[in-house]
Order: sequence, then structure tokens, then C-alpha cells
Amino acid sequence: MEIKQIKNIIEAALLAAGEPVTIKRLQSIFAEQELTHNDIAKAIEQLVHDFEDRGIELIEVASGFRLQTKTILQPWISKLWEEKPKKYSRALLETIALIAYRQPVTRGEIEDVRGVAVSSYIIRTLMDRDWIRVLGYRDVPGKPAMFGTTKEFLDYFNMKSLQELPTLAEIKDIETIMPELDFGVDTNKHNNDSGKNKPENSNNAFQKQFNQDKNNEEE
Repeated sequence: MEIKQIKNIIEAALLAAGEPVTIKRLQSIFAEQELTHNDIAKAIEQLVHDFEDRGIELIEVASGFRLQTKTILQPWISKLWEEKPKKYSRALLETIALIAYRQPVTRGEIEDVRGVAVSSYIIRTLMDRDWIRVLGYRDVPGKPAMFGTTKEFLDYFNMKSLQELPTLAEIKDIETIMPELDFGVDTNKHNNDSGKNKPENSNNAFQKQFNQDKNNEEE
């Protein structure tokens, strides 16, 4: 089978799936042709290059590969829908940030950092969106649940792993809670290491979500 046809099939499969697809799952489509993992990977690599000058892009997230509109085109694409996408409150964003950076973490520990109670609505919203899950229970009186993030959280913010989270210094809107997010590591070293595999002008979706609509009402 020619590489062009392989790419066309993969592109169509990704469009039809409507969700991230792994190489293993794509490989199953070509069972009769017995394409290897490397064959699929090479075709995907070429597709990524093909989409560089187009309005859509092929990216890898935690759950696999997916086709999506480019983020820089969002101001125009969003006009297709009359309703504006829901904006998340600062309270919710601070909560998910604390879970992402300090997991596993309990609700009480989040409240200790933020200085205010975490509403049940916020926890329920994050659970309903499949952004967080219960990882276990802290071995202390009351056995509070410990929360951590999910693959769906990474997928939403276009990340393959938690290593792609922006450094704390980059998230300027939560600088007031940064001192409590101390991991016992050299901050400068963390900043240098985290940038090794990122493009210089990387615009992380997680960071952008924090930087928009500072006046959003807290839940």
C-alpha cells in the first residue's frame, strides 16, 4: 500500500473517531496489510508536516493522536456558535491547578492552601468533566479522598503528560498561591529542565486558560 493511501486512511479515521486514537488502534485498521508500529508512526509524522500550513493540526495528547482546529484560529471558529464557551471561575482553576501540581492531594489540603473552602460544586464539576479522579484515601482520621488528574484533563489542555504543565512562574494569575506549591526542588532548575523539550514560543492551553477573563466571578 502506498504511503499516500495510508495517510488518507489515517486522516479519515481520525476525523471519524472524534476522539484521540492510539497508534495500536490505527494499526488494527491495517491488519490485512500488516503495517508495523513504525509504519503508522512515519505516516503520522508526515501528516503532521502536511498540516503545518493548514487550518487544522494533528497533535499527540495523553490518549493518542487527534485532528483539531489550530488554537490561533479559535477567535474565528468560535463565531460559528451563538453561545460563548463557558469560562471557568478563578476558584475552579486554582483548584485544578493545585490538584495537577500537588497530586495526590485532599480537599482539606487544597483548602489550607487557598485559605477558603472548596465548594462541592467545584469538585463535582471537575469529576463530571473527568478531569480528576480519586486516587485513594489518606491514612488519617476521616480517611479523606486524595485527588489526581486524568488523561481527559491532559487531552483537554493538549498535553501528553504532566511534564508539559507550564512552570509555576509562567502562570502569573495564580502567583499568590505559588509559595504553597513548593515541591522541595530548585525552582531555577525546574524552569530550565521543563523548557528543554518545549518550543521557545510555546502557548500552553493550560496557561492560556488561567490568563483569560481575570474578572470572572468565583464560584
